[in-house]
Amino acid sequence: MEIVRIGVMGAYRGTSMINYCESADNAKVVAICDKWREGLERQKAALNDPDITYYTDFEDFIQHDMDAVVLANYANEHAPFAIRAMRAGKHVFSEVLPVQTMKEAVELIETVEETGKIYAYGENYCYMPAPCAMRRLYRQGKIGEFEYGEGEYIHNCESIWPSITYGEEDHWRNNMYSTFYCTHSLGPLIHITGLRPVSVIGLEGTKTERNLRTGSKSGAFGIELVTLENGGIVKSIHGGLYKNSIWYTVYGSHGRMESAREDAGEGVERLFVNADEYSGEYASRAVVSCRPGEEGEKDSAAFGHGGSDYYTMLNFVRRILGDADADVIDVYEALDMFLPGLFAYRSILAGGIPMQIPDLRRKEEREKWRGDTACTDPKTAGDALLPTTSRGTPAIDPAVYEKMRRLWIADLEGRDEHSYANLAMTQGRRKE
Repeated sequence: MEIVRIGVMGAYRGTSMINYCESADNAKVVAICDKWREGLERQKAALNDPDITYYTDFEDFIQHDMDAVVLANYANEHAPFAIRAMRAGKHVFSEVLPVQTMKEAVELIETVEETGKIYAYGENYCYMPAPCAMRRLYRQGKIGEFEYGEGEYIHNCESIWPSITYGEEDHWRNNMYSTFYCTHSLGPLIHITGLRPVSVIGLEGTKTERNLRTGSKSGAFGIELVTLENGGIVKSIHGGLYKNSIWYTVYGSHGRMESAREDAGEGVERLFVNADEYSGEYASRAVVSCRPGEEGEKDSAAFGHGGSDYYTMLNFVRRILGDADADVIDVYEALDMFLPGLFAYRSILAGGIPMQIPDLRRKEEREKWRGDTACTDPKTAGDALLPTTSRGTPAIDPAVYEKMRRLWIADLEGRDEHSYANLAMTQGRRKE
């Protein structure tokens, strides 16, 4: 069997992708890169594989003899590395998010088109059991044409903030805006329907006490009210409300599908279908199987995020090996998932007015955005720096970040190599 040689950038979040390669018969890790030397040493000790080369410099890493690169680095830095990797002849699997600015979006699309390399967006929530089944049933016409849907990704990260920001004041999580991290809630609805978003209205949670005491400068949560190309509407909500929730519902012209609520004890593991008797074989309130029926299903059970981390990598590797039917999220769909959040924030800053979402499939549409660097990251924005909330960017006492760093170091020192190597799988359905 042909083996895809994979390099992983990001020793922490990349653990799940490394674990896929360790368990698969069609892929293997040949290189790992991270600026964090201790993280590399921990992976090296856990994997104990002399065939893996470790790098702290991306320029050296990208020259390694490999077929594909997994980007599991900081979420606001994926696009520049994806572009460089594809221009170096590598296929790319990009963890969330795909880009940070419109300038990057144009450059990313054009790099995919010019190089012909495979780009796969790792929005794993699309491959959780219920959203995966919802996509299959919707494409079979079981509930008719899409009319309305909702997606929720509510995650109170206060308890884990030290371990995911390391006490860095300039960490992307501390400087993102409220609607930035939108593809866990919105992405599955886009993937289910295959419809393009055309306009959006944004809303921002202004109760930020929990955020401020951890060092986060963003609004508490974000909402995108998205109109799709067929006139259907999606409500997407994500952020740090106090109680967690992952939930999806889709209304069609002949019925409704929705995942179970987490308080029911099943969450995205279970799907309820309430379809018109003429739309298919499902009776009212029938419960259907949520698993996609891949032969690797037993293997997926060991992976985090409801097993979805397994399927994102499985489909990426299969596409590289020539399977045109492998369910990969390409660059155009990735931006359909992300751009509503970017323009929702512009809506928020403009007082809540609707914003049109560009269709970057159209080359003539790209010219307007080619130089647009507006974002909340000072390193990227230049003169187009945006505030982190509609009320401005809050000033936070440096002592807050010092405390977060102390807590992170204490947590890190409490982990052995075995627990580190299995971190991505033991985090359950939560993306850290």
